[in-house]
Amino acid sequence: MPRASGPLAAALARRTVLLDGGLSNQLADQGCDLSGGLWTGRVLAEHPAQVEAAHTAYARAGAEVLITAGYQVGYEAFARRGYDRAATTALLRRSVTLAARAAEAADHEVWVAASVGPYGALLADGSEYRGRYGLGVRELTAFHRPRIEALLAAEPDVLALETIPDADEAEALLAVLAGTGVPAWLSYTVAEGRTRAGQDLAESFALAAALPEIIAVGVNCCAPADVLPALRAAASVTGKPLLAYPNDGSTWDAAHRIWRAPDTPEPWPTADWQRAGARLIGGCCRIGPAWIAGLRSST
Repeated sequence: MPRASGPLAAALARRTVLLDGGLSNQLADQGCDLSGGLWTGRVLAEHPAQVEAAHTAYARAGAEVLITAGYQVGYEAFARRGYDRAATTALLRRSVTLAARAAEAADHEVWVAASVGPYGALLADGSEYRGRYGLGVRELTAFHRPRIEALLAAEPDVLALETIPDADEAEALLAVLAGTGVPAWLSYTVAEGRTRAGQDLAESFALAAALPEIIAVGVNCCAPADVLPALRAAASVTGKPLLAYPNDGSTWDAAHRIWRAPDTPEPWPTADWQRAGARLIGGCCRIGPAWIAGLRSST
């Protein structure tokens, strides 16, 4: 079956669409080595077939959107490891191609979302969970623009501006998108009712309210308990479809580079998220194909 024949925005106007789960945990389960600062970008560069296999696993589980492996691919980080600009551009485009192959092989319609991770992800020090990098909107715009341009050349269905911890970075990303006509979603990572950088959520979501390129707003890479308050904040100021793809409730220990699981698993009140306006629902870190298959039957 070919990739999805219609725009994702049109589907969101009708129904809930199922996202995939965490790419890193699926690659690890497939035996891939994610050590080093390039994380999933290393597998994309060295073992692309493994990335395609991970996408395929999620498509078989019922995912209708596959998020690419470009999250931690950036020119500066890869240059420090010997990749010139042309090679890094090729990797960004490869990330879209691999997801597209898995989408085309699926037995249902699947959209490809090109991951645009935050600046902090390329630092590989947990900065995406803090924000406040010491860079202004102008510098962040300059950082993100070439990555987005490279991804768009590969023709994904949508851009996933994801795990954004800071409203300043969201403003930079929106500046790159403005006037392009390219569909994208904006997803903050949040904690205790604020962005990871500590900003008011309603004000942060309001940045995207008037931009037609943004087809959905919401949260990812956060605790399940943080989802509903954030969705309500987003709904109060944007009027756009919402999205939610949290973690399993674990927290990232950047110093030891491990996830620390909660003593008690957190519930996923997906029906409440849908009532709040969520139309894209899936999982992030530590959420695998089996979990997505379960969501398929409950959303």
